[in-house]
Amino acid sequence: MDFLRNFFSQTLGLGSQKERLLDELTLEGVARYLQSERCRKVICLVGAGISTSAGIPDFRSPTTGLYANLEKYHLPYPEAIFEIGYFKKHPEPFFALAKELYPGQFKPTICHYFIRLLKEKGLLLRCYTQNIDTLERVAGLEPEDLVEAHGTFYTSHCTSQLCRREYSLGWMKEKLFSEVTPKCEKCQSVVKPDIIFFGENLPPRFFSCLQSDFRKVDLLIIMGTSLQVQPFASLIGKAPLSTPRLLINKEKTGQTDPFLGMMMGLGGGMDFDSKKAYRDVAWLGDCDQGCLALADLLGWKKELEDLVRKEHAHIDAQSGSSTPNPTSTASPGKSPPPDKAEKPQ
Repeated sequence: MDFLRNFFSQTLGLGSQKERLLDELTLEGVARYLQSERCRKVICLVGAGISTSAGIPDFRSPTTGLYANLEKYHLPYPEAIFEIGYFKKHPEPFFALAKELYPGQFKPTICHYFIRLLKEKGLLLRCYTQNIDTLERVAGLEPEDLVEAHGTFYTSHCTSQLCRREYSLGWMKEKLFSEVTPKCEKCQSVVKPDIIFFGENLPPRFFSCLQSDFRKVDLLIIMGTSLQVQPFASLIGKAPLSTPRLLINKEKTGQTDPFLGMMMGLGGGMDFDSKKAYRDVAWLGDCDQGCLALADLLGWKKELEDLVRKEHAHIDAQSGSSTPNPTSTASPGKSPPPDKAEKPQ
């Protein structure tokens, strides 16, 4: 009965409350809604695209993505490097990659600090991230602000179920940079960062938070994710039917057939272009520039740029370096390009 109720509600629009809250399906419309009394709780859903301007590759880009550049590890197939069964037999490729991507070598991006600004404005309900680079934490988000859906490098545990001793970020760093496979000091089993591999369950916090968070969310901001990995991708369908959804990404994503989505239990897909579109907005382009464009409309642009400069200077002072993030388009001093939110056809 629940399935049929949800099916008719989300797929056919029967018995639903599809109130249109945006005065227009553009970034400007989203900005006006964000400034209204009706928008008080924002959830951000973010993926690898918000970290690429920091120098961290995404996973699936054809030539620059992580999976396209793993030949040197001699894997049977690219995804094996993140499969728990393969890791237990051959941990060395993962730890070689982990050294290259180790947290602390990169600075948070404009996207990360935009989310921080949402928190400072009292608007951030939660940030759900697929990333394992810990840059949300470096940018100033607290553990209670975050759901690290695919785990984190921040802590590590012994892989033996009889032991499970915890190790710190510093301990793991020492092992990685001395090129020693991390072994438990108690039982000599391999120690793995607390990131979620294929074949492992998502953290319990993911499921406990989504039960309460998505009932009360006023706006979803989805950034830098292909929305191809479940169950994270299904989160876009967990919000109430009236909740506006803004996608900031290089291409449109999350557009699933409503019938198939319901049959597979994946929730309602994004609808940017049909005549029935009423809540979904796509801003296509670089994620940092999308955040700058939205901040500009909100009157926060200078505040965001100043925050990025201040925090990057602080990180440089701590590390004794002044290396900028490698992507010049992420420079907070540059104005957004003339990309526009896509309007429905």
